[in-house]
Amino acid sequence: MRSDFKFDRMNFVTAGMPLRTGKGGYPEAFDIIKDMDLDGMELEFVHGVRMNPDTKEKVKSIVKERNLIITAHAPFYINLNSKEEEKVEASVQRIIETAATAFEVGGYSITFHAAFNMGKDAETVYNQVKTQITKINDVLKKENIDIWIRPETTGKATQWGDIDEIVRLSKEFDNVLPCIDFSHIHARTAGEYNTYDEFCEILEKLGSIGSHAIENFHGHLAGIDYGAKGEKKHLNLEESDMNYKELLKATKSFGVKGSFVCESPNIEDDASLMKQFYMSL
Repeated sequence: MRSDFKFDRMNFVTAGMPLRTGKGGYPEAFDIIKDMDLDGMELEFVHGVRMNPDTKEKVKSIVKERNLIITAHAPFYINLNSKEEEKVEASVQRIIETAATAFEVGGYSITFHAAFNMGKDAETVYNQVKTQITKINDVLKKENIDIWIRPETTGKATQWGDIDEIVRLSKEFDNVLPCIDFSHIHARTAGEYNTYDEFCEILEKLGSIGSHAIENFHGHLAGIDYGAKGEKKHLNLEESDMNYKELLKATKSFGVKGSFVCESPNIEDDASLMKQFYMSL
């Protein structure tokens, strides 16, 4: 899957256009990314997959010319376990549209919040998500869309997607891997998974899928505010208790290669902070 992507290191990318872009578009955003010595961008299709043909061509051209790393986040209105069938179908379509657009502009991976538990038991939800991922993959295969599909680890217990569930799912498909949001795992467990050893435990689970999971990483990181029920909101790294330095040390120890997406409110500054510390190791 995306065999043309061979990573030689960890890359650091922004979740969407850098704040400095202001009212500018992708060309200006990519200029800022270059000026800050960052490695690419996660396209944020928050309210829908909207990118006109001209913009796609511009993005594709710049990405290829500058050898940028591109991932994409599907819209937030996704629930593969909705009680309403039309919402499930719309969710499937949004993931397919995200995959198609990201692949077209040179992306290697997409992510999404897969489902809410909706009061159902874990095994029922797992099987429902698996069924819908199978449908998505059938379409992608038919349309020759070659891209990693990654359910994201989620920040609240009401959401489907802890690390074990997503690792299990990844072992059943050849194009599915986790998008590990370490901040979400930290928040979901109300403050756990914030030490070097605990980060290594997560990476060992990732590695259990196969070496390709370590060599084609796609993860998220931000500071995070949380309570007993999990995630509240993202924070800047230095304004939170997120132990990002020990996390980056763990990824280096495991030889993780791929891309870390910074989702802090100050996306480009924290992405730069992460990269600078990582490169100093």
